[in-house]
Amino acid sequence: MLQFKKSESTSLKSSATGSSGRKVSSGSHTTEKISTQKRKTLSASPTTSDSVVKPRPRPSDRLNPKTIDPFGVQSRAPSAFAAIYSKGGIPCRLVHGSVKHKLQWDCHPETLQFDPLLITLAEGLKETRHPYTFVSKEGFRELLLVEDAAQKAIPLLPRLVPVLKVALSHSDGEVFERGLNALVQLSAVVGPSLNGHLKHLLSSLSKRHMSKRFKEQTTDALQKLEQHGGKESLTIIKSKIPTYCSISS
Repeated sequence: MLQFKKSESTSLKSSATGSSGRKVSSGSHTTEKISTQKRKTLSASPTTSDSVVKPRPRPSDRLNPKTIDPFGVQSRAPSAFAAIYSKGGIPCRLVHGSVKHKLQWDCHPETLQFDPLLITLAEGLKETRHPYTFVSKEGFRELLLVEDAAQKAIPLLPRLVPVLKVALSHSDGEVFERGLNALVQLSAVVGPSLNGHLKHLLSSLSKRHMSKRFKEQTTDALQKLEQHGGKESLTIIKSKIPTYCSISS
């Protein structure tokens, strides 16, 4: 009887040990599986330190700061005038002086054809970046100073006036001022020949004439347009801008 109980006790212990062994083995297998998955995840994803590593600044960076090259490649596409200028389509270049800038022409302006150069320079009046702003403004002015400028410019008025209207309608105040000065310069050269196209430009002048900032400038320009265009121009100006005060009144 005692032998039976002893053997039964031995079998129960061995049974418990076997069950415990199976449990330990199962738990060890699960732990090993989780560790393997973690290692795979860590190896697949980049470490945080790799993603935020930045090059250290050099001492020479303080002595040689980076500057923006105005003639370099711009992030936006160049305008038509900028593209023509960069390809040498405008026969003049900007010369930086100690006091003020000036243009250097490849040949004398009197030998140049106004078509399409004068129109191209007028299109450049709406530029807002240097050196295109200066080249277009000064080039237009100097080209109209040649001896036979009237004979060359009058046939171009049907194509030139719409281009000037774009500058006069521009939201940028400096572009408007360049367009206004160019219009006065053109009026001084072609005289009454501009009267037939004047009504297309006065709508833009009328809007600026109402503002305090440009009222004096537009008034002065309108008076010069009247002076160069004669009595016919006064009738046209009055029809578009009734508040205009004539130089003769």
